[in-house]
Amino acid sequence: MTFTAQILTLYPDMFPGPLGTSLAGKALEQGKWTCNPIQMRDFATDRHRSVDDTPAGGGAGMVLRADILGQAVDYALEQQPGTPVIAMTPRGKPLTQRRVRELSAGPGVNILCGRFEGFDERIFEGRDIEEVSIGDYVLSGGEMGALVLLDACIRLLPGVMGASSSGDDESFETGLLEYPQYTRPSLIST
Repeated sequence: MTFTAQILTLYPDMFPGPLGTSLAGKALEQGKWTCNPIQMRDFATDRHRSVDDTPAGGGAGMVLRADILGQAVDYALEQQPGTPVIAMTPRGKPLTQRRVRELSAGPGVNILCGRFEGFDERIFEGRDIEEVSIGDYVLSGGEMGALVLLDACIRLLPGVMGASSSGDDESFETGLLEYPQYTRPSLIST
């Protein structure tokens, strides 16, 4: 089974990005996972390919439209039925190693990347979307968070790390940080 990552974004050229190198890049070349960025503008209906509108209650910035997002999410689920849809948002549940393990054990994930002032709330009312945060700070968009989530998942896929047990005794696997590490020789001047 190949893990399929579908990223719903306004910037598909950001993918695979750094995930095209190192362990994740090698795994991508070997077909252990696939990267399918989906341009959200492809679901716009006007000649400007608009995906956003002004906030209904006023205020600065723009909000991603629920109708466009809904069509993009529906398309992603048609391509990869039964896979979770995760929205990268600062108000989401913190990403944990446990959730990463659950995701990496499945067939893949659909990641919805926010921009501007975020998502029209109706997308969460109309679709089964899990909101996830990678920390208490604000980025320009969800793409960097998607890269973090995917890197954490991809390294756990079978055959990506050298030894199958490499990920078993790491920080956060048992709720604690990993012990300090040293190289050889055991005595060295610094």
